[in-house]
Amino acid sequence: MLLRIVAVAALLFAPLQAPAPAKPAPAAETLPDAREIVNKHIKALGGREAILSHKSMRALGTLSVPQSGISGPIEMVQAAEPNRMLLKTSVPGIGDILEGFDGSHAWSVSPMTGPMLKVGKELTQTKFDADFYKELYDPKNYTLKTVEKTVFEGRPCYKIAVSRIDGVEDTDFYDVETGLRAGSIATRESPMGQMTMTAVEGGYKKFGNLMQATNITQTVMGVQQTITLTSVEYDKVKPEDLEPPPSIKALIK
Repeated sequence: MLLRIVAVAALLFAPLQAPAPAKPAPAAETLPDAREIVNKHIKALGGREAILSHKSMRALGTLSVPQSGISGPIEMVQAAEPNRMLLKTSVPGIGDILEGFDGSHAWSVSPMTGPMLKVGKELTQTKFDADFYKELYDPKNYTLKTVEKTVFEGRPCYKIAVSRIDGVEDTDFYDVETGLRAGSIATRESPMGQMTMTAVEGGYKKFGNLMQATNITQTVMGVQQTITLTSVEYDKVKPEDLEPPPSIKALIK
């Protein structure tokens, strides 16, 4: 109420006061180019050469869903040339849930749905997500644009629009101070339809010659899940580690 009265009084007395000299509008802050921001992130991770020096990776950790009281081990295996990936989560009371890409086929296996091959948009998005060198955002596949300087999870960040050649657009947030990626917003197709996922990345630690986020909190449809990585090793993955299970091989024609 007091602020309202003061404002009215200011209007009443304004004609009796000499007008204050106009202040120049503050100059708009020049935003850095998106490639410059991504390159700072790459440098903070260890550098482009360090990223390209590796051909495979295995990460181990824990996946937890606080709302459901669920927690279990998670393993992610990736390799390049061709790009392949396997994600395995073991959920107590439910069983193993697997997601994979063998360079051509994307697939999933879970106790709820059984073995399934991904097709259409799901196949395309898995192919992009399985890119072993995705951190580099190859200009042949991605167009980047700095949108604004904003606050993400309490930190000043640059917001970047990440447009893929297939028309999908994601959003990345990079910490202004450290240069490291702080999180992202991505839209993905699923058997239940299109879903938007917000991910927050933090707890960066060095494994070998590269930094890696060890805490990733993802929120999808109001459900939050946290991945905590405990180990990351490079170039020890064998081809058989990425083989689809027999139930998926039976579906591949």
